[in-house]
Amino acid sequence: MGTEGRTQEQAARAGRKALDAATVVRGGFWHTVESVAQAGSTNTDVLLRAQDGVAEGLALVAEEQTAGRGRMGRAWLSPPHAALMFSLLLRPAPVPPARWGWLPLLTGVAVVTAIREVTGVSATLKWPNDVLAAPVPGKLAGILAEAAGDAVVVGVGLNVSILPAEFPPPGPGALPATSLFAAGAAVLDRELILGAILAAFERRYLAWRDGAGDPAAIRGEYLGWCGTLGRQVRVELPGGQVLSGEAVDVDSDGRLVVRSSASDVAVAAGDVVHVRLPGAHASAAARQATGTAGTR
Repeated sequence: MGTEGRTQEQAARAGRKALDAATVVRGGFWHTVESVAQAGSTNTDVLLRAQDGVAEGLALVAEEQTAGRGRMGRAWLSPPHAALMFSLLLRPAPVPPARWGWLPLLTGVAVVTAIREVTGVSATLKWPNDVLAAPVPGKLAGILAEAAGDAVVVGVGLNVSILPAEFPPPGPGALPATSLFAAGAAVLDRELILGAILAAFERRYLAWRDGAGDPAAIRGEYLGWCGTLGRQVRVELPGGQVLSGEAVDVDSDGRLVVRSSASDVAVAAGDVVHVRLPGAHASAAARQATGTAGTR
């Protein structure tokens, strides 16, 4: 590593400081934005608050998680002050539960637009819950939505100033982790990034919720940022089944539509592996360049 690279890493480490929740946007929908030094899992803590009757509009941020988790029970760990790990409490009562599958997708759109606007990093989405750096793929963030009664808690883990040497090696077949720092972000200010995510989320969530979950509130924008569409994919389904085909659409309930040799299959949950990008289909970046990514 050259001198410039070492200097950048030193600056990234030096910039790690406690998040000042008081500077993050609040009011209106976000009645509480709270930061704690350590949590087992912010999703678990917010689910407990949901059971106590706390209103939607709570955001809980942890500087360090000792039992953070992603989908399929995977761990999500980070050095203190080097990531944004937070959970949001929602109560989408006007929306039929069948449409709640849009919440992690809506969250992904909010995260991608905030990353692009604040940091300049080209980020895209991988159905259903990953935020990727582009053009060289690497996982920037993961999203986990959990329902309990009339509440849904959405957790986000976003790698901000984590250095390449601080990431563990990826598991078999998994994308390597990356961070905003490693992707060349112009800004690593966690308060600015979190505030932009919350603001972007609020606009989209209220339109979707108040429209009784009408996918028109978010679907076009999601399709524009989703790099899964147009790819040959392998979907590892719950129960050990595997579905292979082309990802062609996202339906009205937020399910990925995979076109196999037999038929079109709508998938509600599963691990998706991008196999290849056929030349006949534009990438998400190309769709954005031609202006079809939707309004932001």
